[in-house]
Amino acid sequence: MIVLMTGATGFLGSHLAKALLWDGHKVVILKRSSSDCSRISEILPQLHTCDVDNDTWIEQLEAYGAFDAIIHTATSYGRQGESFAELVQANVVFPLRLLELAPRLGVSLFLNTDTFSRAPSVLPSHLSGYNLTKKQFLDWGKMLAQSSPLRFRNMRLEHVYGPFDRENKFVPFVIRSCLRQDGELALTAGEQRRDFIYVDDVVSAFRTVLTRTVDEEPFAEYEVGTGVATSVRDFVMLVHKQTASRTKLCFGALPYADHEIMLSQASTSPLEKLGWSPQVGLAEGIRKIMEQEKTSR
Repeated sequence: MIVLMTGATGFLGSHLAKALLWDGHKVVILKRSSSDCSRISEILPQLHTCDVDNDTWIEQLEAYGAFDAIIHTATSYGRQGESFAELVQANVVFPLRLLELAPRLGVSLFLNTDTFSRAPSVLPSHLSGYNLTKKQFLDWGKMLAQSSPLRFRNMRLEHVYGPFDRENKFVPFVIRSCLRQDGELALTAGEQRRDFIYVDDVVSAFRTVLTRTVDEEPFAEYEVGTGVATSVRDFVMLVHKQTASRTKLCFGALPYADHEIMLSQASTSPLEKLGWSPQVGLAEGIRKIMEQEKTSR
C-alpha cells in the first residue's frame, strides 16, 4: 500500500510509521519543515516527506500517484497556549482539507485518530476546546463519507502509554518520579478509572483496520483499549512496586479537575471481530517503559 500519514513525528505516529515500513508499505508523511524528527531519525531515509509549509505540497502529493489510505494522527491539544482559532485550524481545517483532497489522491480509506475524552457531555475545562474540535472534525468526516466513496474509520483511543512519550504526560511522569526516587509525589485520590493501552497494541489496531476492513460501510468507529478499566491509584501503586521506589505517594494531595472523567473503558468487540486483541498487559507495559528509561539515561 501507499499510505499518507500525518503526525509521524509524534508519539503514536512515530511508532505507527515504523510498523508500516516493517509491513512493507510505502509511507509518505506530512510535516512542517521545522518539525522535530528525533523520534523517527533512524527511519527518516526510508520515508517520503512532504512539508505542508511549502506552497507546492499538494502538487508534491499528486506526483506520487494514487494513495491507498490516509492515516491522520496529528493533533493539537492546546497545551502550548494555542488560541481557539489555532486549535480549529490544526484539528478541523487541516484534516478537512485532507478529506477534500482524498478523491484527487485516489484515497478510498481515511483513518482518523480520536480521543476517549470526547465522549462525556460535560467536559473538563482544560479539554473543552480540544474536544470540541475533535468532535467537529468527526462530524465532517461522517458527512463526507456518507456522500462519497470514501470510507471513514474513527479510531477512538483510550489512555495510550509507551516509550518516547512526552515527559509531562501522566504515565511517564509517574514512572520517572518513582525511578528517580523523588521524595514525594502529589496525586489526586486516584479513583478515576482508565483503560490503559500500550502503544504497540494501538499500532496493531491501526494495522488491523488498515488491512482487514472488508465492509463497505461509509463510516465505522473502533474503540481502542484493552476493555479493562484500572484505577489511577492501582496503576500508581503498580508502578511504585515494580520500580521498588521509596517515593512517598500522596494520594489526595491534588483535587480532581472540574468535571473529571471518572470512568473510561473501551468496548473492543468491533475490533475483535477483525481478529485484533491486545497483547501487552499493564505490568509488562510498565516494565518496557522502565527498560527504555534506564537505557536512555
